Amino acid sequence: METIDPFGDAFGDLPVFDAAVPWEQAQSALEERSLGDGLPLVPPTKARLAAMLNGIVAPHKSYGQMPPLFGDLNPAAVAYNCVMAGCAPGALAVVLSAAEACLEPGFNLLGILTTTGTPAVVTIVHGPVVEDLKMNAGTNLLGPGNRANATMGRAMALVMLNIAGARAGIGDMATMGQPGKYGFCFPEGGAEGTDKTFPTLPARRGLDDGVSAVTVLGVSGTVEVLPSGGGDTPELILEPMATAMAATRAVASAGRLRDLGEQFFLLPPELAHQIAKNGWDLDRVQAYLSGFPDLAKSGGDFHPIVTGGPGIKMTHLPIWAGGSQSVTRPIRNLRHLRS
Repeated sequence: METIDPFGDAFGDLPVFDAAVPWEQAQSALEERSLGDGLPLVPPTKARLAAMLNGIVAPHKSYGQMPPLFGDLNPAAVAYNCVMAGCAPGALAVVLSAAEACLEPGFNLLGILTTTGTPAVVTIVHGPVVEDLKMNAGTNLLGPGNRANATMGRAMALVMLNIAGARAGIGDMATMGQPGKYGFCFPEGGAEGTDKTFPTLPARRGLDDGVSAVTVLGVSGTVEVLPSGGGDTPELILEPMATAMAATRAVASAGRLRDLGEQFFLLPPELAHQIAKNGWDLDRVQAYLSGFPDLAKSGGDFHPIVTGGPGIKMTHLPIWAGGSQSVTRPIRNLRHLRS
């Protein structure tokens, strides 16, 4: 088994600090190397890096090169960014698996990271790991207050900066960007645990329900959507969402013909249960939305994700208009190396 020597040169020329390093000294050293996102960073000390990589097989195994600057994606490099983001050690496999999923050609990571547009890489976490890491799947799950949601999202953003090389004006050419580029990570589930109203996204894609998995999206922001008339029927719930999808597609296209792709939206459990009470299953929801023209490639490309706390506010996640396909993958077990 390859192991990390925390006192060696396992991290190349990246700064690795002793525990006694003064906070400001560490921040200055990291800032000089342009390793941050503008917020204070947790200093990567020998002890923190060793804890993040504890038990990891082959920490230098390459899982690919990340555009635009093609840095090597490996557990040690991801661990360094996870430490700076403030992640708990168990987050490493989630972040690495999500970053690896971004390398699928259809995801179009090069386009997402280098466009003048606004897309952020969004990570959805599924399965038992959500509870293991104590992620927030309830009230304000897209907002502040939960370490796992916040730090894993930030770690993914730092991976894009420091491994992929998407730094402003170098790899990242966004005219304005968006706050989601600081970090955008949340679980599928709902406040009471995994909601079973509809099949989970991994189950729809052929994975077992008990498998921990990640999905990555290239998303241009968030849009709050309310049902009509209190949302008593599936139609009153879903028609406003179709309207929002049409509007975001229209304004993002600037009159140009775009290929139809996917549509993602977050559906709070309260509304998911209301839809189910009316006898609608996932197929019926997708069939209804596919009746609206020019929204998605097919009915199966409408993806309601049941999650969030009490209330009837939905969230549309418009996929980047430049073209990106979501990717769902099981989370790698880095302690038992797989090909």
